[in-house]
Amino acid sequence: MKKRHNFQQNNQAAPCCTESVKKSPSTWPIYSVVGTLAVACYLNGIGGEFVHDDIPAVALNRDVLALNPIKNVFENDFWGTPMADEDSHKSYRPLTVLTFRANYLCFGLTSAAFHLTNVALHAVACLLFTRVCLSIVGMQQPFATLAGLMFSVHPVHTEAVTGIVGRADVLACVFFLLSLLAYHGHSPEGRSYVWISIVMGAMSMMAKETGVTVFLINLGYDMYLQWPNIKKTIIELRWNQECLDFRCRVTKVLCSTVVILALRLAILQGSLPRFCEQDNPTAFHSSIYVRFLTFCYLAAFNLWLMLCPATLSHDWQMGSIPLVTTLGDSRNVATCFFLGLVFLLAIRSIIDFENMRHPPLVLGLLLLVLPFLPASNLFVTVGFVIAERVLYIPSLGSILLTVYGVQLLWTNYSRHRQTILGLVILILISSILRTIVRNKDWKSRETLLRAGLQTLPHNAKMHYNYANFLRDSSRHELARSHYYTALKLWPTYASAHNNLGTILKNNYEAEQHFLAAIKFASNHVNAHFNLGQLYRKTNKTTESEEMLTKCINLEPGFTPAYLELARLRGPNHRTISELLLKIVELNPHDPYYSSKFGEWLTKKGNHLRALKFYWTSLRIDATHQDSAVGVFRYYRKFGQQAQMFQMLTRWHNLLRKKGHSVKQNFYLQEWQLKSELRYKIKEYSTPLYTNHYSSGENSGPEVQRSGEKRSKWTLQKNKTTDKTFKEKMKLVRKKSSVQPQRALDFSKLALLTH
Repeated sequence: MKKRHNFQQNNQAAPCCTESVKKSPSTWPIYSVVGTLAVACYLNGIGGEFVHDDIPAVALNRDVLALNPIKNVFENDFWGTPMADEDSHKSYRPLTVLTFRANYLCFGLTSAAFHLTNVALHAVACLLFTRVCLSIVGMQQPFATLAGLMFSVHPVHTEAVTGIVGRADVLACVFFLLSLLAYHGHSPEGRSYVWISIVMGAMSMMAKETGVTVFLINLGYDMYLQWPNIKKTIIELRWNQECLDFRCRVTKVLCSTVVILALRLAILQGSLPRFCEQDNPTAFHSSIYVRFLTFCYLAAFNLWLMLCPATLSHDWQMGSIPLVTTLGDSRNVATCFFLGLVFLLAIRSIIDFENMRHPPLVLGLLLLVLPFLPASNLFVTVGFVIAERVLYIPSLGSILLTVYGVQLLWTNYSRHRQTILGLVILILISSILRTIVRNKDWKSRETLLRAGLQTLPHNAKMHYNYANFLRDSSRHELARSHYYTALKLWPTYASAHNNLGTILKNNYEAEQHFLAAIKFASNHVNAHFNLGQLYRKTNKTTESEEMLTKCINLEPGFTPAYLELARLRGPNHRTISELLLKIVELNPHDPYYSSKFGEWLTKKGNHLRALKFYWTSLRIDATHQDSAVGVFRYYRKFGQQAQMFQMLTRWHNLLRKKGHSVKQNFYLQEWQLKSELRYKIKEYSTPLYTNHYSSGENSGPEVQRSGEKRSKWTLQKNKTTDKTFKEKMKLVRKKSSVQPQRALDFSKLALLTH
C-alpha cells in the first residue's frame, strides 16, 4: 500500500517537527509534564466519598458489587436495570461497569480506589491528546504541550474525573483517541490500522454512547487529508491508488458503523428511555419555537462553559436555565454570537480543503461539534439540561482551536509574545486553582449540595436534594424549610410534596402533601405507600388497604407495601402466608425475609416448613444469625441435641473463617458442661445396684455387703461430680463477666438451655 497524502508538506502555518516526534528523548519530557500535572490537579479529590449518581450507579449497583453474574453486565443498563425493563435508562455502558466491578473485586467498596482509577484514566487521556496534537495535526511541540496541559487542568472536567460516574466519559475518551491515532497514525511502511481503529471506536461506544462519533470524525478528517487526490480523480475521471485506498477505508468504517448501530438499537429492546418534565423541561414544552430557541441557547451556553468554566454545578435541572420564549430575549444575542462563530469556523475549514494550511482548525471543529450532537437535544431527547461531564470529549476540540489560535498569534505577532506568554500562564494557573477548589466541592454529599445551592439558588431540585440530606441527618426543621423553598420554585414537584409529608408531625398536613404528590404524579409509588401507612396509623383501615393495594398495582415488586399490608391485616389473616411468601420471592438474595418467614411459620407450628426457609436463608448467607438460631431451636425442640451441638461447632468455625470474632456465650458453655457431666453421671450410675436389690429374695449377706459398698461409692462419686460441676460453673460465670461478648450477639441462644 502506498503512503497516504502527507498534509504537512503544504502546512506552512503549523509546521510539524516530524523528526523530533520520532525521537523519544525529545518527546518524553512533554508527556512527563502533562501526565504529572494531570495527576497533581486531582490529588485532593481522591479522598472524596460516593456522592450524587455514584451511589445508585456504583455503591448500590448489583452488577458492580458482583452480586449478579457477569453476563448481567451485558444485559443491564449502566444503573443495573435490565434493558428490557420499561424503567431502564437505556444507557448501555458495559465496559465502564466492568471497570467498576474490577475496582470492587480488587479493593472493595473503597471510594479512594475508584477515584484513583479515574485520575489515572484522565492522565492517559491527556497523554493521548498530546500525541494527537503532535502526530496527527502537526502542531509545534511547545503548543502541543500547551494543549495537553490545558486539557489536563480544565475545570469543566472536574465532574468527569472527580465524580466516579464520570468515568464513562473519561474511558470513552481514551478509546476515542486511540481510535483516532490508529486510523491516522502510520507505521514506518505508511500503513494505517483501520480495523484496530474500528475496534477502539466500538469499545469507546461501549464505555459511553458518544464514542460512536469517532467514526464520523475519522472519515471527515480523512476526507480532508485526501481531498487533493479526490479532486484529481473527479477531474481526470480516473481512480488513483490513493483514492482506491480511501474508498476501501470508508467502506470498512461505514459498514462497521452500520452494524454497530444496528446492534445498539437492538439492545434498546424496542423502546426508548422515558424522562419526566423536571429532568428536561425544554423537551416537554408544547411550542417547537420555544424548544428550538432554548436548545440553541443551551448549545451556546455549553460552548461558554468550555471557554470560561466559572459557573459549575453538578445539577442543572428544574429551572436552572429559564426557557427562551421570545426573540427579544437578550440571551439570543449570545446564541447568535457563538453559533455564528462556529459557522464561520466551518466555512473557513471548508475553504482550507483546497490549500490544507490549517489541519488543527479542521480537526478541532470536528472534535467540538460532532461529539456534542448526541447531547444537544436537537436529534434525540436526553434526560438533562446541561451535564458538564458530557463536555469532556468536545473540550478536546475547544482546546485544540484555542491553542492553535495562540500558535498563530505567536507566529504572526512576535512583538507581543511576552503578553501572550503572560496570558497563557495566567490561564493555566487560574484553571489549576479552579480545579482544586472544585475538587473540594465533590468531597462529600453535603459539600457538593452546598456548592450547588451557592451556584444555583433558584434550582428547585438542589433545594430538594439538600432537604433530603438534612432529613437523613435528622435536621428536620431546616429540611422543612428547603422543601418549602423547592415547592415555591416548582409547585408541582411531586417528590418534594411526598418527602415533606414524611417529616411533618401534623397528620392532616402530611395527608394533604401526600395527596398533592399523587395529584401531580398519579404513578408515584412512595406517595401511595406513605399515605397508606398514615391511614393505618390513624386507624383508617379501609383507606389504608386501598392505598397499599394501589401501590402494589403500580409497582408489583415494592416490598415495603407487602410488609405494611401484612401488618395491617394482622398475623391471623388468611392472606398473610401468601403476602410473606411473595416478599421472600421478591427478595431472593436477602436472608432477612426468609428468616422472618421461618419465624412466622414456627409460631404457627409449621416447624418443618420453617426449617426449609431457615436453610434457604443460610444458603444465601451462611453467617446469618437469626436463621442459625431458628435451626438450633428446631433441633432442640425435637431432641436432636447432638446434631445441634455439631452444627453449632461448625457454624462457629465458619464464622472464624469469614473473619468474625466469635466468643461463645456463657449459656452455651453451661449447656456443654451439663451435657458432658450428665453423660458421665449416667456412666457411673450403673443399673447393677438397682437390679440386684430390686427384691431382697435370693440375696446372700456377702452380696448385700458388696452392694452396700458399691452404693456408698456411687453416692460419693455423684457428690464429687456435683461439686466439680458447681466449681466449673463458678469459673465459667467469672470468665463470662470478665470477658464481655464482642462481635456477635449470641444471647438468643440462651433459650437452648431452658
